[in-house]
Amino acid sequence: MEFPKFQHEFDLPGEALLPHRPPFLFVDRLLSADATGALGEYTFTAEKNDFFKGHFHDFPIVPGVILVEAMAQVAGASVVARKVIGDQVAFALASVDGARFRQPFRPGDRLVTVAKIVRERPPLGVYEVKGYLNGEANEKGEPAVECTVKCMMGARLVEKKKELS
Repeated sequence: MEFPKFQHEFDLPGEALLPHRPPFLFVDRLLSADATGALGEYTFTAEKNDFFKGHFHDFPIVPGVILVEAMAQVAGASVVARKVIGDQVAFALASVDGARFRQPFRPGDRLVTVAKIVRERPPLGVYEVKGYLNGEANEKGEPAVECTVKCMMGARLVEKKKELS
């Protein structure tokens, strides 16, 4: 499948961009991004993803909440790579709207995420995210999963973190 071309190519690992760490880091690579959106990917494996042991142990699938988090992390990695919030690496999921899950992801499957920026004005960003199973649309040309995520970012989030510590 052909994905949108974004102005800046990165090929950066998620660990270089996000404060998340395994087992809750779901961006293997941010591939490209610009002021309109981003492209990233993650491969789910039994070695990296312990949840497979208990989420339908006889037919393991990726939980929907993990798919949404993974796609939101691509948007967050893009915010950091594009320096939208300066040197602060603060980005957190605030809400999810209109989630649709069309195909299950299983161990070994690759999630390719296309994030479209709807509105991005710190401290809030809104992104339409679409996830493709192994980089392919389904037989109707639709993504395997899609939704709109709203995310908090920047200084206000850092201040909240300090308050809670």
